[in-house]
Amino acid sequence: MKKKVGIVGFRGYSGVELIRILSRHPGVEVFLMEHRQDVAPDPAPIGHDGPPVIACSVEAAQVATLDAVFLATHPDVSMDLTPGLLAAGIKVIDLSGAYRLRTVENYKRWYKEEHNQPELLKEAVYGLPEFNRAAANGARLISNPGCYPTAANLAIRPLIDAGVVDLSAGIICDAKSGVSGAGRKPSLKTSFCEVTENFSAYSVLNHRHVPEVLMNSGLEENAFSFTAQLLPLDRGILETIYFRGKNLSNAAALVDIYLARYLAEPFVRIYAAGTFPDLRAVSRTNFCDIGVAYDAASGRGVVVSAIDNLVKGAAGQAVQNMNIVLEFPETESLL
Repeated sequence: MKKKVGIVGFRGYSGVELIRILSRHPGVEVFLMEHRQDVAPDPAPIGHDGPPVIACSVEAAQVATLDAVFLATHPDVSMDLTPGLLAAGIKVIDLSGAYRLRTVENYKRWYKEEHNQPELLKEAVYGLPEFNRAAANGARLISNPGCYPTAANLAIRPLIDAGVVDLSAGIICDAKSGVSGAGRKPSLKTSFCEVTENFSAYSVLNHRHVPEVLMNSGLEENAFSFTAQLLPLDRGILETIYFRGKNLSNAAALVDIYLARYLAEPFVRIYAAGTFPDLRAVSRTNFCDIGVAYDAASGRGVVVSAIDNLVKGAAGQAVQNMNIVLEFPETESLL
């Protein structure tokens, strides 16, 4: 029997990516849950209407006997829907930031909004499988990580765990993303004429993804500097991370740290010392590619981490989490 899954926010970029990935998943049947009443159906070729569309309600989800629901929505929508879905016994994989942080105080500081579900904040499993796979297995609420923190945490945490970073010198993360990371809702900042032939920084020193990196890499805020920048591209994230090393002899030692941590991980690929990934290497894949350089004389280290923001940074990782929660092979439909 196939598992039945719903997608709320299926018209957005991450929602479209979810449909693309799940359409080839042999173990699921997809239902699109329409939460907007003011939109016309997207045009479709005759005879190719796609998955069935149902109402966005707990009752409709129960009638369809859904096993899980993806929420590719604004945090407010996720907070409205999640309690009822969980109460109905339906697992939730939330792609918004609604449940990524652990306390209402932290949420209010970084998202500038109130959060009225402290118990669900505590319960939600942060869905970075490479570190939280065991906790995700059997969980009923998965909070899918942000795209920037996915690339950053996979690059930074092994170094912190290995004790090879001089934290007194801090870590700098210079992060660049394609425009789809801002979502599909039109805005002046992401319009064609503003983005094309341009390159800009935004949310400097107060980007809402910063606490996810701190929380999952074990960093204090005063040891981490993050700047997000908008590339004139549709998709992809490339982060260049700078640090001062200690107890390291050369770049090969860094590569060994990553290989020891990720050799058995299907979606993290490590490059030889001195070689680096680019966005084409990860486009439309669920991979995170990592390359390193290190100068022993000065202790300067550089890590380059690349992902597709709509796949490993959103929909692909969400399906990876669904596979764990619903007991499919973790790589199903992603390789």
